[in-house]
Amino acid sequence: MSDTPTPAHLAPTPAIDCDHPAVQALARQHAQGASERQRAVALTHAVRDGFRYDPYRIDLSPAGMRASTVIAHGYGWCVPKAVLLAAAARAAGIPARLGFADVRNHLSTERIRQSMQTDLFIWHGYTELWLDGAWRKATPAFNLSLCQKFNLLPLDFDGVHDSIYHPFDASGNRHMEYVRQRGSFDDLPLDRIVADFDRVYGPWLRRGTDSALGEGDFLADVARETGAPSERA
Repeated sequence: MSDTPTPAHLAPTPAIDCDHPAVQALARQHAQGASERQRAVALTHAVRDGFRYDPYRIDLSPAGMRASTVIAHGYGWCVPKAVLLAAAARAAGIPARLGFADVRNHLSTERIRQSMQTDLFIWHGYTELWLDGAWRKATPAFNLSLCQKFNLLPLDFDGVHDSIYHPFDASGNRHMEYVRQRGSFDDLPLDRIVADFDRVYGPWLRRGTDSALGEGDFLADVARETGAPSERA
């Protein structure tokens, strides 16, 4: 794969459906600014804050992972939110691709720990945007209101520096640790993600089905464990 943009980095795919009317409308609304960098920053923050982070609602079907599905639902977890940012950027004429890493999450809920039996989150997703001659990493997963309620440092993106998870939260507690880089992809490698999820987490996370976490309420669980208010973030 070329490390400079190709036509594929502006093209629609089944997951990165940048030609979908809802994705096109999102790009028109939020890709504001005099420069491409400013438009990329505006889009990143729009996806970060406009769509609630919810790791309990995982649908690994092709339809469930589409950018336009995040818009329709109003929420997503890290991978589909990264897909949405890639799609919105492509719709705005900004070359984009997906990046993935395995992270050790020190702030997961008890429900997640019991379901996954590990604090290792494989195939954590982020977006890479081509700006000023380089690929810049942007992580639109945690919406700002969620960070404010649960004492996390928000992931701001300036279009110059990579925006990846902080190692510590606002109180200095361990937050995220990157343990493996999986590389960059022009399209969502869904088959590989599903196969690895089955291998690492077991049969309860499968393509075309909702996560076993789906019966829970992420915000309520985090509020219970942190003492924060449980209103919708």
